[in-house]
Amino acid sequence: MTGTDTTSRRNLLDHVILPVANEDDALATARALEPYEPERVTALHVVEKGDGVPDKTPVEQSEALAAESYAAVRSVFPDADEHTAYDRDVVEAILAAADEIGASAIAYRSRGGSRLMQFLSGDRTVKLVTNADVPVVALPAEEVDG
Repeated sequence: MTGTDTTSRRNLLDHVILPVANEDDALATARALEPYEPERVTALHVVEKGDGVPDKTPVEQSEALAAESYAAVRSVFPDADEHTAYDRDVVEAILAAADEIGASAIAYRSRGGSRLMQFLSGDRTVKLVTNADVPVVALPAEEVDG
């Protein structure tokens, strides 16, 4: 931050936007965020739209997936808000949603994938971190039992 005015400072976890892909991802991501006790959470589901081609999934199916994801986040953060975005570019949708809701940070959990998959997808993590106007918090992966 620039300047010394403490009234303009904002707590990193005042209002966290939490991008989630599906119910399992939403639950794992919410659980990873839980120990940090954010003040407010907004779960975000991005419905990927086609560009002149049919959408990846029917809108009704995508909206049902979003509803399941929001319910999973609310099992950890009962007062969580929800935000659904429709866009071709998932990263741009996350950044736009963070701006729209006034998020103090974007918290995400890496979904992994091979280097080839990251290359083919344009490595969304790099785009997210380098293009965000708010801090991006990488949450730790879930512990695997056994």
